[in-house]
Amino acid sequence: MCRMMHISPLRGLRFTRPEWALIGITAIWGGTFLAVHIAMEHSGPLFFVGMRFAIAGLISAVVFHRSLRGMRRIDLAAGVAIGVMIFAGYGLQSYGLQTIPSSTSAFLTALYVPLVPLLQWVVFRRRPGVLTLVGVALAFVGLLLIAGPQPGVALGAGEVATIVSTLPIAAEIILIGLVAGRVDLGRVTVVQLLVAGALGFASMPLAGEAVPAFSWAWLIPALALGASSCLIQLTMNWAQRSVSPSRATIIYSAEPVWAGLIGRLAGDRLPALALLGAGFIVAGTLVSELKPRREPAPPALR
Repeated sequence: MCRMMHISPLRGLRFTRPEWALIGITAIWGGTFLAVHIAMEHSGPLFFVGMRFAIAGLISAVVFHRSLRGMRRIDLAAGVAIGVMIFAGYGLQSYGLQTIPSSTSAFLTALYVPLVPLLQWVVFRRRPGVLTLVGVALAFVGLLLIAGPQPGVALGAGEVATIVSTLPIAAEIILIGLVAGRVDLGRVTVVQLLVAGALGFASMPLAGEAVPAFSWAWLIPALALGASSCLIQLTMNWAQRSVSPSRATIIYSAEPVWAGLIGRLAGDRLPALALLGAGFIVAGTLVSELKPRREPAPPALR
């Protein structure tokens, strides 16, 4: 006999503590685009990435200084791998923010949403569930609506760099999901942030980027984003011990909604189409968590 399937609505409307934590850092994440865009008017992208993550790494080193003494090879390797992805993703994103608005950057960066389950499928042969794919599709439609694409928009160097940045960002989320339960949270957080910051500074001579003149316009955002980056990475490492990469990606996809709201407070106006897009993203978040449950068929009549 075939088995009946139905969706449990109560499970779909509940969030765990780690998921609520991810929702919180996603709101913070949404505000970083405007801050970086402003800072890019006074600083080069590599210097700012170096400052941002060096500050974040130093803060995390103070917080977790006791656990650093027991550093293991797996902690170091995981931190370096994730740090490289952070540097590549945020370096390219910051480069793009030199020439494109923060709202455009938020939309393009969110293209990593469908990349995570697709990369898992390609690399690990881990086929995503139907509802996960539906949730990703709804979230992506929401992103398109939020962007409010206009005819005649061409892809310049800033747009291309931002699109390419989505690959290491997606890889970062997958890497965190792979190692989260096997490494020390504090050690990996410190290593990945310091590696990202060091790579930012080390890449400056290769790119011909000079140290900018002192300005509070880049120092204050660097300090604020350093503290927030520490909190964001620490929370991601902790929460993804129990939240799957695909599920985490759906939660992160709400970032453009927060970016739009913060932009409105800064003077932008969120059009009706963007509000509709926000609804699609919320729907995608809920649908992705709905779990099909099989029930045994009633006994056959004898």
